Amino acid sequence: MMREEITSLQNPKVKKAVKLADRKERNETQLFLIEGYRELKRACDSGVSIQTLFICPKLFLGSNENTLIEDVRKAGAEVILCNEQVFHKLSYRDRPDGLVAIAVQMQRQLRDLVAMLAAKKDPFLIIAEAIEKPGNLGTILRSADAAGVDGVIVCDRCTDIYNPNVVRASVGTLFTIPVVEATSAETLLWLQQRKIKVVAATPSAKEEFTDTDLTGGVAIAVGTEQLGLTELWMNASDIKVRIPMHGVADSLNVATATTLLLYEVVRQRKGGSNLWK
Repeated sequence: MMREEITSLQNPKVKKAVKLADRKERNETQLFLIEGYRELKRACDSGVSIQTLFICPKLFLGSNENTLIEDVRKAGAEVILCNEQVFHKLSYRDRPDGLVAIAVQMQRQLRDLVAMLAAKKDPFLIIAEAIEKPGNLGTILRSADAAGVDGVIVCDRCTDIYNPNVVRASVGTLFTIPVVEATSAETLLWLQQRKIKVVAATPSAKEEFTDTDLTGGVAIAVGTEQLGLTELWMNASDIKVRIPMHGVADSLNVATATTLLLYEVVRQRKGGSNLWK
């Protein structure tokens, strides 16, 4: 049975949740926040462990929230009713929809990808090296899900993958594809052992990305927003491609560039046919 509505900002459970906006707190507790119906539904469907769910029915935007809440409750989470003032304190969105959960981090590593890729003849991966902006990392995850990527390896992370803005920008796709964290050195060795080619985009490459064979097992490597990939990844890459630029800008946003490369892999794997057929 649900307890009485929380109306105090000083409630210990509310204060615990608010602290999870801080990376240090997430690292220490191994917990993180999930806000929003779509994000929470995808987390639940993917088996993410939910500890606590804060709800504010006055802010619900749809008609399926009660079913999801009951599913979360049956899975063992505590459901806590909040008034609007308390919920706005918990929320990190301009337009909250009345659902914020505390969940347990997945903590996947490279070894977890082995079983997931066992049946894949030509693995299709993303290497995200030191991405700095949560919105970009979340968008990369969203594109990875859309393009059918088999896994994303976050190397030498700058942005915490459990940052609330990563969860939001990914629209919950953080939970729908395998996302693992590792160092660049161990990832390179792991890829080499499995003969997965590393594809790096650079303005100095001779071939355009649409003229290069990307049909085998590939890992699309992307780097920091300002500097791109480090020398370690550029030197280790098996394939270098460039994205043609016809304006005054010399590069694209990292998430945009990643999406272009992913869909070129998809196009080539369909024999160069129309992507949407």
